Amino acid sequence: MTSGVMPGDRVVLAYSGGLDTSIIIPWLKENYGVKVIAFCADLGQGEDLEAVRQKALQSGAEAVEIRDLRHQFLTDFAFPMLRSEAVYEGVYLLGTSIARPLIAQELVRVARQYDAKAVAHGATGKGNDQVRFELGIMALAPDLRVIAPWREWHITGRLEAMEYAKEHGIPVAATPKSPYSRDQNIWHVSHEGGVLEDPAISTPLDVYTWTTDPKEAPDEIQTIRVGFREGYPTSLNGVDLEPVMLMEQVNAWGARHGIGRITMVENRLVGMKSRGVYETPGGTILYEAHQALTALTWDRETRAFASEVGLRMARLIYDGWWFSPLREALSAFVDQSNQVVSGEVVLNLYKGRVTSQAATSPFSLYSQDLATFDGGQYDHHDAEGFIRLFGLPLAIRHRLREGH
Repeated sequence: MTSGVMPGDRVVLAYSGGLDTSIIIPWLKENYGVKVIAFCADLGQGEDLEAVRQKALQSGAEAVEIRDLRHQFLTDFAFPMLRSEAVYEGVYLLGTSIARPLIAQELVRVARQYDAKAVAHGATGKGNDQVRFELGIMALAPDLRVIAPWREWHITGRLEAMEYAKEHGIPVAATPKSPYSRDQNIWHVSHEGGVLEDPAISTPLDVYTWTTDPKEAPDEIQTIRVGFREGYPTSLNGVDLEPVMLMEQVNAWGARHGIGRITMVENRLVGMKSRGVYETPGGTILYEAHQALTALTWDRETRAFASEVGLRMARLIYDGWWFSPLREALSAFVDQSNQVVSGEVVLNLYKGRVTSQAATSPFSLYSQDLATFDGGQYDHHDAEGFIRLFGLPLAIRHRLREGH
C-alpha cells in the first residue's frame, strides 16, 4: 500500500465512470478505509455526466466534482499541439495523450480543494497513462501520494474486473462480448482490447462508434473552408466560431465522411507494442488544413526545423512530459513560427479522405511572378552560377579521385 495514507483520509480519484474507475471506488474504501472524492473531467466525451455523478455516488463516493474543461482542453492543449504538428509514429494524433496533463492538473486542484492526502487513477501497469498522470502530479504536487490499484490488486484483466463490478452491484457498459476499452473526448475516441489485441485480425466494424464507414459515406464531395489566426483554427466557411463550437462542427463533418480512422501497432513507453484503433475526424481535418497553410507561409529552413520539433513534441506528449522545460522551450518556437500561420484553407471531404485544395494568407511566401513558366522577373541565367557553386564540392571530389 502507499505510505502516508490513513483510514479516514480523503483520496481524489480521476473518475470516468468506465469499468476500471467504477470498481476502484469500493476497492479504495475496502482496502484503505478512505473517503473517495470522484473527479470527472468533461472533455467532450458525450456522456450523460449527471448519470456519471449518480453512478459514482452509488458506488460509494463521498462527493463528485465534474468540471467542464472542453474550452481549456482545446485552447491550452489540443490546439497548441496542432500548431506544433505533432504526430506520434507518423499516424497517431495523440488524442488520449494530450488530455492527460489537463486531467492531472485538475486532479491536483481538486485534491487541494478537499485537503486530500492522495490521488488515484485507473491506468493499468502496462499502459502509458499511468506515466502521464503521475509525471503531471510530480510536476505540480510531488507531496501528494498516488494510488494505482492496477499495480496493487489481484484483478488480472477486464473479465475479472467485470466480475468484481457484478459482485458489488456496479453496472458497467463493457461485456465479455464487447470488452473494448474506450477513451473519448472532443478530439478523438480510442479503442483497445478484445480482438484488437491480435494484429493478424482485421478491425471489426463494430469497433467504430463515431465515424461513418467510408463505403457508406456520401457519394458527393463536401468542400469546406477553415480559417486560422496565428496557427489557431478560428472560423469555418467564413464564420468565426469559438473553439468548442468549431471543433464540434468539424467533427460532425469529418465523422459524416468517415475521416480520421486509423488502426496502428504502436510502441508504448513501457517497452511493449500495443494495437489500437483511433477515430479523429475533426482533428484530421485541422491537421491537413494547418499543414497546407504552413506550406504557404514557412520558409524552407523553418519548415525543416518545425518537422523536427513536431517529432520531438509528439514524443514528449506521448511520454507524459507536457510540464517539462523542454516542452515549454519547444512551445516558444511553435508560438514564434505560428505568428505567420494566418489565412484560409479550402479542403475536400470525401469517402474517408480530406485533401487540401487551395490556401490564402497575408503572409504567403509564394510568388506567382517568380514561379510562373510564362515570363516573370526570374532571370534564368542566374541559375548557372548558382549550380556551379552549389555543386563545387562534387567537382573537387572528382578531381581528387582522378589524381588532379
